[in-house]
Amino acid sequence: MKITFLIHNVYGIGGTIRTTLNLAAALAYDHEVTVVSMLRHRARPRFAIDPRVTVVPLVDTRPDAADAADGLLHQPARVFPAAEKRYKQYSALTDQRAEQYLRSCDADVIIGTRPGINVYLARFGPSRALRIAQEHLTHDSHNGRLRAGLARRYRDLDAVVTTTEADAAVYRERMRLPGVRILAIPNCVPDLGLQPADETPKVIAAAGRLVPAKRFDLLIEAFAEVTAKFPDWRLRIYGAGADQKRLRELIDEQGLDGQATLKGAVSPIEAEFAKASIVASASDAESFGMTLVEAMRCGVPVVATDCPLGPAEIIDDGVDGRLVPMGDRQALATALCDLIADEPRRRRMGEAARTAAGRFDPSHVARAYEELFADLTATRRSRAWQRRSLAWQYHTDRWLGRAGRVLRRLRR
Repeated sequence: MKITFLIHNVYGIGGTIRTTLNLAAALAYDHEVTVVSMLRHRARPRFAIDPRVTVVPLVDTRPDAADAADGLLHQPARVFPAAEKRYKQYSALTDQRAEQYLRSCDADVIIGTRPGINVYLARFGPSRALRIAQEHLTHDSHNGRLRAGLARRYRDLDAVVTTTEADAAVYRERMRLPGVRILAIPNCVPDLGLQPADETPKVIAAAGRLVPAKRFDLLIEAFAEVTAKFPDWRLRIYGAGADQKRLRELIDEQGLDGQATLKGAVSPIEAEFAKASIVASASDAESFGMTLVEAMRCGVPVVATDCPLGPAEIIDDGVDGRLVPMGDRQALATALCDLIADEPRRRRMGEAARTAAGRFDPSHVARAYEELFADLTATRRSRAWQRRSLAWQYHTDRWLGRAGRVLRRLRR
């Protein structure tokens, strides 16, 4: 089977890139897999790519590339939705290349990995192929204008795959897509074989983009309370982003200089997690929670806020980690202190976390996708009938509505 992934920019760094490459590598054991990158901004991808996976860039944005001289590169995109967050990075040239590639694509399955790219897939993807939209964000993180556009375009797809069951339920409730399977398949995270440190490192680690939604400010404030009881513990925060200056100032304000440090972006992050005894997440929103699984894969327990939508589907509270109310600094500090004070419990949780994280292994996730491919192929006719039935009902309702309005006018 030929499987093609469509991705924004495989040459960058990000959770969607990591999980796409993990899944592509797992599927490449039994299938012919291609990753099509809409954009290319550097010579080599930052992540290692399985040699069995073919990478095809569509638009090269490097200043010395031939595409830099193409006038379409400087004209706004007309197909890629303007309400999509990445819109300014797309152009008429991206529209053209995406259409050309998809019109001639001979893949059996084509998987898009962000809303605007899924619109390309719905518009130009060959109908003989299975067309699947992955949603690595969440339904409610899209603005209303984008959601309305997706509701129209996603009707032409075969499936919409979210990373959590909670988000899949939102899509089923709010986006009527007859004939389109809406289901959750989690992101996959490989086991790098890292073991937690033999000694007990007095370190809490955290990782993610340094942006307000990740609430590293709340974590720093909670850690200030932790140090009052355990002054020899340290907090290491890995990541980069717009909040870096504000967080550094907060560390100084809390008197945590030397105890809490911003370590910059590190990828892969697992080696750093393995050097910690606890991994913490204070986020206000997660579409999945890759760092939680990455920590669990290393046998390190996680303390996380119970935010929408991912953590509760990853962590079994009190068994392989802790969940605390969102935005509750005191609850976060208490949970951290409880694990710091109880090393045997912390190690039991770490072992339970490693076991539980096995369900996110790429082989398991690849199998779930293969089962989806088989189901979509077997139900193609019945789903097409559902789609046609709705279209007939929609046009009938519109005709009856117009006829009713005409009759009312005639009576008046």
